[in-house]
Amino acid sequence: MLSALEKLVKLESPTEDLQACRDVVALASDLALEVLGSPATIQEVLGRPVFWWGADNPEVIVLAHLDTVWPKGSFEPLWSVEGNAARGPGVFDMKAGFIQALYAMKGIVGSAALVATTDEETGSATSKAFIKEISSKAKAVLVIEASLNGKVKTGRKGTAMYQVRIHGKASHAGLEPEKGENSTTEMGHAILAIAALENKESGTTVVPTMLRAGNTTNTVPDLAVLDIDVRSFSMAEIERVDAAIRNLQAVNPATRYEISGGFNRPPLETTSTMALYERAAKVAATLGMPPLEHASVGGASDGNFAAAAGAQVLDGLGAIGDGAHAAHEWVDITTLEPQTALLHALIKDLLND
Repeated sequence: MLSALEKLVKLESPTEDLQACRDVVALASDLALEVLGSPATIQEVLGRPVFWWGADNPEVIVLAHLDTVWPKGSFEPLWSVEGNAARGPGVFDMKAGFIQALYAMKGIVGSAALVATTDEETGSATSKAFIKEISSKAKAVLVIEASLNGKVKTGRKGTAMYQVRIHGKASHAGLEPEKGENSTTEMGHAILAIAALENKESGTTVVPTMLRAGNTTNTVPDLAVLDIDVRSFSMAEIERVDAAIRNLQAVNPATRYEISGGFNRPPLETTSTMALYERAAKVAATLGMPPLEHASVGGASDGNFAAAAGAQVLDGLGAIGDGAHAAHEWVDITTLEPQTALLHALIKDLLND
């Protein structure tokens, strides 16, 4: 497993590099041939490659992704193992999980498939409808995102992303600033109004992120642009924030607001996950593993889409380690086999219904 993981990690696959994503799916197919005795089917979904190994119409879907957030050459060393820790770009999120899933499929007979997309890290724009379609026909979707210190994930926040563009009027900042309409000043008012939309009691976060304004230091800026990240466990909360952002009012009526973006992923709610969690906990107990715990987290995954399609979902069945999207990203290699055994046993349990 460690050798296969090393090959997969060393083939860097940032989402934006389509050829790299094609290469990593081809490598994953070669690994499937080695591990499972037959290569994957490589599908094209809106111009992006998707790894598919198993039944054509699966009742149980093991859902993964092979893209990472790391641009080529940005994570060094590319691969290292020190003690129990393996490090490399995407090793935790989620190439170790994919390798676990690949080995978990050994000996599985029945209506199951391992599916891996290549655009999850940028919001699954091309694979979202595909994931919903296959999930709507499945009785269980097991998502191989990384665990939370060994805990599976039974809740995830839904997400929405917005961009606010404020149009003003340029003028010379020294000679006649009064003839301009300052988009930066107006954006300051907007940022305060947007940040005030958070709701700590419900866990709703509304975070102004990237901000850009102006062209030169001596010109009243005629354009300011702000990106906003919204997350909540409640769909009603996401809808509340959406309405407020779309109805932002200018303090300076001479400026003009342009708002784009919106809802991306629905929340993954416990109504879609707890039945599978309880089943997985029983399976873990039969294997003699420590009690399987669960948690709700702020990050979203393709499990959100699967649940929105009506499937029962269990997330966080992947690697044990830490540092998703961070320079200290690592996995505990001593947990690769136990995590694989749990997933294998859970798939068999679901197929034996």
